[in-house]
Amino acid sequence: MKIDQLTFTRFLAAISIVIFHYGGKSFPFNNDRIAYIFKGADVGVSYFFILSGFVMIIAYGNKSIVVAKDYFRNRFVRIYPVYFLALFVMFVLQIRTKNLDLSGLFLNVLMIQSWIPGKELSVNSPGWSLSVEFLFYAIFPLMFNKFFKTESLKKNSFLIVLFWIISQVFFQLLFVFYGGSELDITKDVLKYNPLMHLNEFLIGNLAGLFFIQHLQEKKGNYDLVILILAGLVILALKFSLGLNFHNGLLAVLFVPLIICLSLNNGYITKLFQKKSLVFLGEISFGIYILQHPVYSLISSYTVNKYFQINDTAIVFFSRLVVLLVVSSVVYIYIEKPMQNKIKVKRKIVVLS
Repeated sequence: MKIDQLTFTRFLAAISIVIFHYGGKSFPFNNDRIAYIFKGADVGVSYFFILSGFVMIIAYGNKSIVVAKDYFRNRFVRIYPVYFLALFVMFVLQIRTKNLDLSGLFLNVLMIQSWIPGKELSVNSPGWSLSVEFLFYAIFPLMFNKFFKTESLKKNSFLIVLFWIISQVFFQLLFVFYGGSELDITKDVLKYNPLMHLNEFLIGNLAGLFFIQHLQEKKGNYDLVILILAGLVILALKFSLGLNFHNGLLAVLFVPLIICLSLNNGYITKLFQKKSLVFLGEISFGIYILQHPVYSLISSYTVNKYFQINDTAIVFFSRLVVLLVVSSVVYIYIEKPMQNKIKVKRKIVVLS
C-alpha cells in the first residue's frame, strides 16, 4: 500500500530542515513573525522517524512475516547508494581543505556515528539521522515477527505508549538538568543517540498497526482537522513552554496528522497527490542527505566571489535550486534504477 499524499510531506519536512540549517538569516525566514517556525524546524527529523515507523507497517502489515534477508537488501538499496555518494563528496572536500576525519568517515560508512559522542555530526552532519534509522531497520523484522504479528494490538499499544511516555519524561528531565551542560558529550547523547529516538519509530509502528486494523476504511474529508493539527504544531513551536521537541514529544500531533492525511480524500489530498508534488516527495531523501555536500560545494563565499551576489536570500535560493536539481538527477539516475532493479529481482524470485 502506498499513500501518495504522505510522500509530499517528506518534502515539506526536508525543505524545512534545509531552511533550519542554511536559510535562517535569509528573507523571508528571518522575519520575526515566522522565524520561530524555522528555528524549530529540526522537529522535521522527528516527523521523519515517526512517519518511517508508520510507513514500514503500511508496507509490511498485510504480510505474515518479514523475511530479514529481503528486508535488509531493500533497505540497503533504498538508502545506502545516495548516503554513500554524499559521504564521498564530503570526503573529497575534506581532502581539499586538508581537514580529513578518518575516524568519522569510518563510523559514517558503517552508519554508527550517532552512537559515538562527538562524532554524530562528523563528515556529513545530516547523516546522524540515518545512523539512528539504522537501529530502527535492524530491529524491525524482530519486532514485526515476534510482537506485532503475535501479540494483540491492545498489548502492543500498552507497551509502546508506556515506553513513549517513559522516554519523554526521561528525556525532558535530563534535558532540563543537563541540556545546558558545558559537557558536549551530554548534549550529544541526549540529542543524537539512537536509543533516545526509538520511541518515535515505535509510536509510528503503533499508529500503522492501528490504521491497518481499525481505520483504513474510514476515509473522508479531513481537511479541516489537518489544518488544525498543522496549526497546533506551529503553535507548539511558538509556545514551547520550555519543552524540547527533538525526541518525539510532538508525536501527540504528528501521529493524528499522519493518520488524517492517510484517510483524507479532501482538497489537501488531491493537491498533495499531484505528480509534481509526489515527485518532490520522492526526491526528499536526496534533498535531506545531500544538503550539506551541495551547500559546502557551493558556499556563500563562492557565490559572492564568482557571481557578485551578496543578497542572502538570493544566495540561499540559488543554492536551494542547485540542491533540488542535484537531488532530482540522483533520484532519476541512481535511486529509481536501483529500486526498480530490486523489484525485478523480486518478481523473478516469485515466478521461479
